Amino acid sequence: MYPSLLKVTLLAFTMAMGTSAYAAGDAEAGQAKAATCVACHGVDGNSAVPTFPKLAGLGHKYLLKQMQDIRDGRRPVALMAGQVDNMTDQDLADIAAFYDSQSRTGGMADPDKVALGRKVYLAGIAERQVPACSGCHSPTGNGNGPAGYPALGGQHADYIAAQLKMFRKGYEDPTGRTNGGEAKIMRTTAFRMSDMEIEAVASYIAGLQPTP
Repeated sequence: MYPSLLKVTLLAFTMAMGTSAYAAGDAEAGQAKAATCVACHGVDGNSAVPTFPKLAGLGHKYLLKQMQDIRDGRRPVALMAGQVDNMTDQDLADIAAFYDSQSRTGGMADPDKVALGRKVYLAGIAERQVPACSGCHSPTGNGNGPAGYPALGGQHADYIAAQLKMFRKGYEDPTGRTNGGEAKIMRTTAFRMSDMEIEAVASYIAGLQPTP
């Protein structure tokens, strides 16, 4: 293993082991509190529009952190402005519990992009020291809920690609996405990827079938 790949793996493990406890959520209460989320993310968290992420089955810990980051200004999302500003941590934990309890619908991969996307996802890009996505998000795309790594399988390719490009921008530009942690794992990874590789791996991820 390349030294920098080993470093990324160790940093990811350290982050997972050192993350503080998150509030437990009530899925039933969260369903009612998520009423304003339905227009973009769907009744069950399976959005119809590919620019809006599917929240179903994404992972409670990850969902809660992202909503807290949006509320507290660590992750600016223009379309989310005002949506969670007045919600407490318990409100957000309940919403996260509701969406995480839902089953995600599957997607389709572009056949022309599958070969490259599979290579990047499962093996990384060794010559540029890009780690395999499967190391954190699992070979099947189910993620690692306790560590806070989201389940990606079946997610919209357009959304995945857009977020990777925002992470890539955030490597050097604070107007990009910068809430991936002090270790900058996502920013560093995306920074070393081309548009073609990003779009291929995003398409491959969309074709991974979510499992309960």
